[in-house]
Amino acid sequence: MSKVRIAHLVKKKQAGEKITAITAYDASFSKLFADQGVDVMLIGDSLGMVLHGDDTTLGVTVEDIAYHTRAVRNGAGNAFVIADMPFMSYSTPIDAAYNAAELMRAGANMVKLEGGAWLTETVAHLTQQGIPVCAHLGLLPQQVHIIGGYRIQGRDPEQADQLIQEGLQLQAAGAQLLVVECIPSALGQRFSEALDIPVIGIGAGPGTDGQILVMHDMLGMNADYLPKFTRNFLAETNSLAGAVQAYVNAVKSGTFPGPEQSFD
Repeated sequence: MSKVRIAHLVKKKQAGEKITAITAYDASFSKLFADQGVDVMLIGDSLGMVLHGDDTTLGVTVEDIAYHTRAVRNGAGNAFVIADMPFMSYSTPIDAAYNAAELMRAGANMVKLEGGAWLTETVAHLTQQGIPVCAHLGLLPQQVHIIGGYRIQGRDPEQADQLIQEGLQLQAAGAQLLVVECIPSALGQRFSEALDIPVIGIGAGPGTDGQILVMHDMLGMNADYLPKFTRNFLAETNSLAGAVQAYVNAVKSGTFPGPEQSFD
């Protein structure tokens, strides 16, 4: 696989070819993912839950993300690497630029921020500084205490329209990629149709331009809880490489997510 850049992801969207993405936290797994043709790896603040065992992502620091970004970059080969900006690391454009620079120096190709229209100034500032931005709408784990838990977003028509408008505003501000999480399938497809930038879904139905899963969910490693929007690919294949390849193939063929992994 040649080096993946944002231009390649845009071409995939334009050609109707699905983008494959997964969270990664170390060199060994990121090499496995790269070997199986995964396009994008995200060092998610989900590490607070799946690695640290916390109940939320809020305890993750910039230093945590930078540490794991270096490890992933060392194994990711030509894959595109995105680093999450942790809770309160981008409360102002200046803070965002300072902290994003640390993640870019650690090896990220792009940083990801959770939030809507209030982030347009920050997105524009980062872009002007040469830092590519991935936006994140829908369910925002860093706002779990505000929204009252991990709940589906955008079911109300007015909220759905607002989310689309915020996506367009973030794109206009300079965001080059968008993640949408836990929204109805129809809204996920609307996002992909409304925006020129690639839209990657998690619990957003099959109509987005690509899919991302937390690696621990995709491998069935969380025995206590498997989110509705995921699938245990390891149980179907009985090998790590086979599980990742099955996930990649299912995304590219459009068979994942199916109705049972989607929200009405």
